[in-house]
Amino acid sequence: MNAASALAHLRGLGKRVVTTNDVTLALGLEGSAATQTLKRLAAAGLLRRIRHGLWAVDTALDPLVLPEYLTAPFPSYVSFQSALFLRGMVSQVPEVIYVASLAQTRKVGTSLGTFSIHRLAPTFFGGYDTLPESAVRLATPEKALLDTLYLGPSRSRIFAHLPEIEIPEGFDRRKAQEWVVRIPAGPRRASVEQRLDRLLRPPRRQGEPAQHRRRPQEH
Repeated sequence: MNAASALAHLRGLGKRVVTTNDVTLALGLEGSAATQTLKRLAAAGLLRRIRHGLWAVDTALDPLVLPEYLTAPFPSYVSFQSALFLRGMVSQVPEVIYVASLAQTRKVGTSLGTFSIHRLAPTFFGGYDTLPESAVRLATPEKALLDTLYLGPSRSRIFAHLPEIEIPEGFDRRKAQEWVVRIPAGPRRASVEQRLDRLLRPPRRQGEPAQHRRRPQEH
């Protein structure tokens, strides 16, 4: 099978990312032959090798789409400081793409960047939007913040120290609190509640007595 025919078959699968096994089945090739076909397509710039066994049919693939393929069969979404940055809540660009998942915590290197995958408890997983144009699964502002606070007390303490966070207009305190109560009562939940309260507390105006602070308006 020539390169043009192989590429047409792969595009006909309707997938932006394929595995070597997908190609083996789609083209009716042995594993080694499928790998060689994929390598030839990649060398010609018609495919992009992401990592071992994973290939992008779309050579201009948005890296933020990748998490669901890296964590399959477990679901995932972009969260933590990556989502905080994309939601305009922090100004510092993360060096890696942070991902929340039901898969095991690990770091994955790819040709499109490094992904830091963190496992959440099933009861705490969720709270993301699927962006209409890209199909990227991105944590909501509330969940991006809560996910970050959730891992603060973890053994790795990866998010123990946060950059300056700007709470956007329309941040829904009720939604945030709904996620807090999903955390089992204990030290982690207490830590999340305390840190969230500090972040959502309005800044004290100069000369204003502490007891006269205005409470934030709930939306």
